Amino acid sequence: MIEANLSALKQTKLHQYAIRFLLGGVCTVIAGLIAKRFGPVIGGLFLAFPAIFPASASLIEAHEKENKKKIGSDGTIRGRLAASMDATGAALGCMGLAGFAATIWKLLPRHNATAVISLGSVVWLGIALCLWNVKRHRVFRNF
Repeated sequence: MIEANLSALKQTKLHQYAIRFLLGGVCTVIAGLIAKRFGPVIGGLFLAFPAIFPASASLIEAHEKENKKKIGSDGTIRGRLAASMDATGAALGCMGLAGFAATIWKLLPRHNATAVISLGSVVWLGIALCLWNVKRHRVFRNF
């Protein structure tokens, strides 16, 4: 079930936000350096990398372990499962992002930028939601 839990924002400590922003910034700088060396097309591929995902996955695992530790349980398996579910969502979003990029790449040179970006956003959302629905209904066993 997709839901927003805003109370979870209070559970995250300031240093955890700092780690996320730092890793995001480092990923962006690396993408910029790659773009400078190899050109904007290759740099753009690296810029599309979900910059905060590595920090996010490790923090999700740590939160779950900490919550289980409070009730006297190990929590390692639960932490890994929570991080893997986050990774699945990130992968589905990245597939949608590929559809967005293809739409922009093909249509932007000949059409209005606002319309193309709007269409690309709809394509991204459509792909991500369709794949999420496929995953939800377990059409593919190992997906």
